[in-house]
Amino acid sequence: MSEILKRSLTGALYVIIIISSAFLSHYLLLIFFTIVGFICLKEFQTLLKFKNLISYVSLVILLYYFHQFYFFEKDTHIPNSVLIPLFAYAMMTLLVKIFLLKDLFTLNEIPIFEGKKHLLTLFYIVPSIIFLTIIPVYDKDFEYVLVGTFVLIWVNDSFAYLVGKNFGKHKLLERISPKKTVEGFIGGALASILASFIIYYYIAILPWWAWFVLAIIASVFGTLGDLVQSKFKRKADVKDSGKIMPGHGGVFDRMDSILFSSTFVFVFILILDYVS
Repeated sequence: MSEILKRSLTGALYVIIIISSAFLSHYLLLIFFTIVGFICLKEFQTLLKFKNLISYVSLVILLYYFHQFYFFEKDTHIPNSVLIPLFAYAMMTLLVKIFLLKDLFTLNEIPIFEGKKHLLTLFYIVPSIIFLTIIPVYDKDFEYVLVGTFVLIWVNDSFAYLVGKNFGKHKLLERISPKKTVEGFIGGALASILASFIIYYYIAILPWWAWFVLAIIASVFGTLGDLVQSKFKRKADVKDSGKIMPGHGGVFDRMDSILFSSTFVFVFILILDYVS
């Protein structure tokens, strides 16, 4: 089987599972993302050369805590008793990701986390999974927002690759990811913005400008998430985070963009709800 066919089949299965779990059942979505979270934690800890069971336990406990209103009340409105600590968790997560971005552009190492690797799992992988599962129950029909965000990420990644491969001349951040180009980034962003208007045309849950902002978040922070993961892989001296997905590498390799973006997407939804 050719590498392209293998990659296409694996990618198609990945897309089908995400879309199906989002629309069929929230319980199914939670199970799926719990499994994804466990695999990402395993792959990420392997990159860090670090083992800690606390992160796995924390993922299960926090998923239960932040979804308790759904389990027991079947309510689509998140109560303040859950929303306030969720917002605080989002702020702490954003702070960690901002430090990662600072070190991405300024340092070859990540000294602020060198002796605190458990913080990366608790405030990078774990919350990113949690925010993805919260989005579809934040408001009515918001499973479309979750799937729409995934689509924007996929469009950005696909067109960034195609444009960069065929027209890329200027390196984006060569010391971290030699294959990424400025032309590819622009091409992916423009394609994602176009996709946002198409999504709005068929799914008018959010105003057009909100989908436009989501496209920018997907393009910018999705690309940055990819670069952050590339830095961890470069430091670990590996090509992929794992081998579980034929043609793609590990689950973390496929989820890096959406995991990094998820916190920014969730905070934007909170701001959008507050403004409206």
